[in-house]
Amino acid sequence: MQQFLSLGDSLAELKLLMESFHTQPTKGLQSSPSLPFFPGNPRKRGFPSKVLLRIFTVHSGSTGNSNGENQSQRINNAGMRLEETVEAKLGKLRLDSWISSRISGISRARIQSSIKSRLVSVNGRVVDKVSHNVKAGDKVSCTISELQPLRAEPEDIPLEIVYEDEHLLVVNKPPHMVVHPAPGNPSGTLVNGILHHCSLPTVATSSLEVLSDMEDISDDEGSHSTLCGASVRPGIVHRLDKGTSGLLVVAKDEHAHAHLSEQFQQHTIQRIYISLTSGVPSASMGRIDIPIGRDVNNRIRMTAIPGPIKQGQARHAASRYKVIEILAGGGSALVEWRLETGRTHQIRAHAKYIGIPLLGDEVYGGTKSLALSRLRPRIPPSCLSQLSLLLSGLERPCLHALALGFTHPHTGEEIHFSRPPPPDFAGILSQLREMGMEKVFPLKYYSLIKH
Repeated sequence: MQQFLSLGDSLAELKLLMESFHTQPTKGLQSSPSLPFFPGNPRKRGFPSKVLLRIFTVHSGSTGNSNGENQSQRINNAGMRLEETVEAKLGKLRLDSWISSRISGISRARIQSSIKSRLVSVNGRVVDKVSHNVKAGDKVSCTISELQPLRAEPEDIPLEIVYEDEHLLVVNKPPHMVVHPAPGNPSGTLVNGILHHCSLPTVATSSLEVLSDMEDISDDEGSHSTLCGASVRPGIVHRLDKGTSGLLVVAKDEHAHAHLSEQFQQHTIQRIYISLTSGVPSASMGRIDIPIGRDVNNRIRMTAIPGPIKQGQARHAASRYKVIEILAGGGSALVEWRLETGRTHQIRAHAKYIGIPLLGDEVYGGTKSLALSRLRPRIPPSCLSQLSLLLSGLERPCLHALALGFTHPHTGEEIHFSRPPPPDFAGILSQLREMGMEKVFPLKYYSLIKH
């Protein structure tokens, strides 16, 4: 559950809060002093019911509390150092890629910023080129740069508001829209649009609060009730990937945010997704219970990691899937997904694991060449040109959050929402159906995607 502090809270409370965010130190890394920041509300506890959740940052001042400073350093990571020699078995690697593989919890964009800021040296010589190649035996020294403050400005962005009352709103997010500002996506996000929709002022954040520092390159589809990043994400309870379209709930007050976050943590939120896959799963329905962790070879990608969960490497993840339609003679499928957990890229990673990457998902193997190889043998020759055109137009993973249900945090009422997929998804589905369609299992919301 999210924690809030006012300016009048005691230093003891601040210390306890920071201790609750304990992080294991990373091997081979050292910290240098940095200024601690703490979240606070400069007015009082509690938020007006008609105002979106807003958390302000407060400088704690010089307290001499070394423990609090250490906790701040762990969250911020600024000043952390890596000094290591490249192993012989790795061959040539880009400098930024190699550093990313050696440090967990820090984004590649942050590492690139450190390189460009001349905070990295190879064999004693400063290197400011991120694509510099390192080889076996090279001695690399890297100091992590400061995170840059983010500001979320209200922007007049068209939003499809599916439902709204004084406590929350439900939005149908279009594809290609990022949920919240982050390095590389400072504007044009859902948060920018919500600030304008609700007539809220600019929201600022200190560098300490920028997500977990890894989430500027991916959007976790799980719940969000942690301290970090709250200032730039007013009321955001959960997220969708940039390329994923569909339903998302936003809290307008502290009680709603805490209550909805708890529902996500307890897995009582109903979430139904649909996807178009490259190929058809061998079993028409099933449950995938495989942990998911960061891919050590590609930091923008998660991967399913079978076997016992090793601390810091993977987290429990479970997805249920069901084939709704077999398309194009078995070259593709319309698949329903229900999430038991909400890990970063969970559906995409699990789909890849069972051999059916999502159409258009280049990051997880759903390449145009794979789709073509699976579709071409199964469709009439007269459809080949149409198929090539279809695949060339794919600009995102074909994944849509079709339905969302939860308990209203104030009334206790069970409420449910659904929205059909956007035109790009619907158009591809229609064309694949024309190449052949076989119904397998019924879908509760089938009327939203019927011919």
